[in-house]
Amino acid sequence: MSQPAPSASSRHGHGHGQPAAGGLAGLIVGAIGVVFGDIGTSPLYTVKEAFIPHYGLVPDHDTVLGVLSLIFWALMIMVTLKYVVIIMRADNEGEGGIMALMTLAQRTLPRDSRSAYAVGILGIFGASLFFGDGVITPAISVLSALEGIEVAAPSLHHWIVPLAVLILVALFATQRYGTARVGKVFGPITLVWFASLAVLGVVNILHSPEVLKALSPWWAVKFFLAHGWHGIFILGAVVLAVTGGEALYADMGHFGKRPIRYAWYTVVLPALMLNYLGQGALVLEDPSAVKNPFYVGVPEWARWPMIALATAATVIASQAVITGAFSVARQAMQLGYIPRMQIRHTSSDTIGQIYVPGVNWLLMVLVITLVLAFRSSTALATAYGVSVSGTMLIDTLLLALLAKAKWTRDRWWVLPVAAVVVVIDLGFLIANGAKFFDGAWFPIVLGLVVFTMLRTWRRGRELLHQEVRKEGIQLDTFLPGLMLSPPVRVPGTAIFMTADKGVVPHALLHNLKHNKVLHERNIFLTVETLAVPYARKGERLKITSIGDDFYRVVIRFGFMETPDVPRALMQTCDQCDLVIDPMDTTYFTSRETIVASAHRGMPVWRDKLFAFMHRNAAPATSFFHIPGNRIVELGTQVQI
Repeated sequence: MSQPAPSASSRHGHGHGQPAAGGLAGLIVGAIGVVFGDIGTSPLYTVKEAFIPHYGLVPDHDTVLGVLSLIFWALMIMVTLKYVVIIMRADNEGEGGIMALMTLAQRTLPRDSRSAYAVGILGIFGASLFFGDGVITPAISVLSALEGIEVAAPSLHHWIVPLAVLILVALFATQRYGTARVGKVFGPITLVWFASLAVLGVVNILHSPEVLKALSPWWAVKFFLAHGWHGIFILGAVVLAVTGGEALYADMGHFGKRPIRYAWYTVVLPALMLNYLGQGALVLEDPSAVKNPFYVGVPEWARWPMIALATAATVIASQAVITGAFSVARQAMQLGYIPRMQIRHTSSDTIGQIYVPGVNWLLMVLVITLVLAFRSSTALATAYGVSVSGTMLIDTLLLALLAKAKWTRDRWWVLPVAAVVVVIDLGFLIANGAKFFDGAWFPIVLGLVVFTMLRTWRRGRELLHQEVRKEGIQLDTFLPGLMLSPPVRVPGTAIFMTADKGVVPHALLHNLKHNKVLHERNIFLTVETLAVPYARKGERLKITSIGDDFYRVVIRFGFMETPDVPRALMQTCDQCDLVIDPMDTTYFTSRETIVASAHRGMPVWRDKLFAFMHRNAAPATSFFHIPGNRIVELGTQVQI
């Protein structure tokens, strides 16, 4: 889920990997603060989880080296090779993430074909799973950081859950104020966190340098030879080391490829591996350290400061998930997958700094419910990983499709690598699926619920448009008839918002029927969302005069933009003789009341779900930034 809104610097010109005025070093520090929070807090629980009774592993010499080798090669293959080297090449005008990859893959297929539809289903299912995993990230991260209290002061164990809830409530409650100020300290704090990981790792490796042998893939192979096919289940713990890897690609548009790659190669990967090896060295020296090797490896005098630093790092990781949820929600709204929701801007100079109250409070309820239900990072770890494994598998499949169709120069090596990665992805998915009844059901069920809602909204909108079009009057036949017996014209401009450019808006028909007047100028306005992040200046606005002071206007926004209709319409005077005076303009919209029908496009329960979502969608007024005192809403009943 980690797809944060762009920072102030990043939104102003380096979405395509170009260093901004702050320089490459500033972008690298920024990326470390936002992009790597999730994967950077994995050392808190990954090695510990590999040796819980669930997996039945004994922390002896060969097993420890085998697990560490699996972690190292998972990071090298699944994150470095798959995401950093290959998938980050697939950008939609600088933007990354599963929705961008889905859009790119769909472009390689015939429009409206079954295969394009299947790719769309796959992409949306991946995004839904990603949301499920994103809900777990804040809960497991904050709990695992506070569990250091058990090592530092076991008598305070009962305070861990209440403290976690308190921190998470405070985190969600402060979202309305924006992250611009706090975001400036994210990078330096996370940098200190990774430096601490590296230093602790080096100090602990010196206790047992033998652990460096784990960098050889032979120990991973030996692990599987020793444990047979049962060995695959340990991948359910190993995957914890790579959760958050998808964020490298998802956040590409915010910082650019180069800063993210440099940060990974020079800071994040070395710090993570040194710490994992250090934890392994401790367990080799003293197998009882396996109960919490991260905090056991911290000198006693530094444990409380490390608990504070780890808590800060996990709050930052959680912040990235939350702002990422806001960003993904806006994209999904723009692409027509979820109803309009209230969006508030928390920065006057940065379009990406947004707050979505509905998403924020829903996330808070889900995250705190998880903390209270599971009560420990070990219990939550059984639920963690299954949905990210599914998302990673979908990423690989979409990548293979894109490489086969578009990457003619590189597909000779990308496709074989993708085939190997698919096998590993399937291994992760099987290992995590085996934990279904232990807690893995939660992100799967949540993902399926989100997927059902996304698909129901999309399909419901299609059926609604079909019904409106079926009952509507074609514009081509309406205007000539209107001119034969023209109604009274009143001063001012009327803007009728319509999703279908060829049909007379219901609001106009209702206005004529009840008020029996037309305005001096009448505009049929359609807002379109492009499959690119930001609309270019030349394609933002299209104005067509259709006679007798009637105009057809199309405004286009990219899926990363917040649609501001009045501001876009201010450009009209630059393009033609149409001048819109905001103080002399009235917006007319049609508000449909949905009636479920047993004999139409969807099952009745989905019709009712769509009707509920439609009823609770934010009004066009706030979503399109139309002043409330300038809009007239007219109702109509539609059966689907």
